[in-house]
Amino acid sequence: MASKKKEATAAESAKRPEAAAEKPKKDEGKLKIGFVSFSEEDQRHKELKEGMQARMQDQGYEAEMIVRETPMYADAQLKAIEEVVDAGIKGLLLTPYNDKRIVKKVNELVADGIPVVTVCSDIEGTERLAYVGSDNRRLGHTVGALLGLMSGGRAEVGIITGSREVLGQEQRIQGFIEKIQKEYPEISVETIVECKNEDYKCYDTLQRVAFEFPTITSFIFTAGGVGGGCKALYQMTARPNYHIITIDEIAATVEYMNKGIITAAICQEPRRQGKIALTTLIDAIQSDKKPEEEFNYTDINIRIKENI
Repeated sequence: MASKKKEATAAESAKRPEAAAEKPKKDEGKLKIGFVSFSEEDQRHKELKEGMQARMQDQGYEAEMIVRETPMYADAQLKAIEEVVDAGIKGLLLTPYNDKRIVKKVNELVADGIPVVTVCSDIEGTERLAYVGSDNRRLGHTVGALLGLMSGGRAEVGIITGSREVLGQEQRIQGFIEKIQKEYPEISVETIVECKNEDYKCYDTLQRVAFEFPTITSFIFTAGGVGGGCKALYQMTARPNYHIITIDEIAATVEYMNKGIITAAICQEPRRQGKIALTTLIDAIQSDKKPEEEFNYTDINIRIKENI
């Protein structure tokens, strides 16, 4: 009789609403988070991912990060976003390509209840939750001021960028141009070329630019491809005494700074950006907590051979 009573009690408990809710609760903490960025060849994006993974371990987040790294084209990024959404993500970390199709997709995700945090580069015209990264226009101002000091205010510059369709990289270029036009009228930009953040493309591109623009005295790298570009410079049989400014303290930066190719690097703390972006997104998913600031800027630091 006691056994039958126990079974009846268990059956009644199972019918109660709170008991029925217990099973879904078990799965609620197992979040799937998407991270869509550019090619894994770009070291800074590896460091972004490392920062995110470190924060998950530090905070004990029960989350699975679904990563897609793509070439620097809108079609490739759109496909990657669709893949992580199909995998059941609850939120998206995105280094966006600044294209109207990506804008539309981000707004669709937000409307469907999937928050989006942009990291390292932002995108215009979206309802994304927040941006985490450098103040890229200010970073460009810093590059302009630094080159002005190094060159005595006179230089002919070649700019190597990943893509003009990545907002953060374009803001760096515009910030640099604003600074030199205002304070260094004898610094001119001779050419701006894209390398899609890929070393092999940057290697070929830099060789071509150095040949086509022999009066260039300085090169500025706004993003990736630093290893390939600096390799091309290092292998020149007769190399002018270029001023070279790059972004981020990555392995290629250290190597070519020690070899005397890179003059200075502007560092933007990609690991810290990854940590902040992940925390911002998980707070929004788990607690519906909105960030205090829409724009979350990390520090801009200058590295030279003596302090790298």
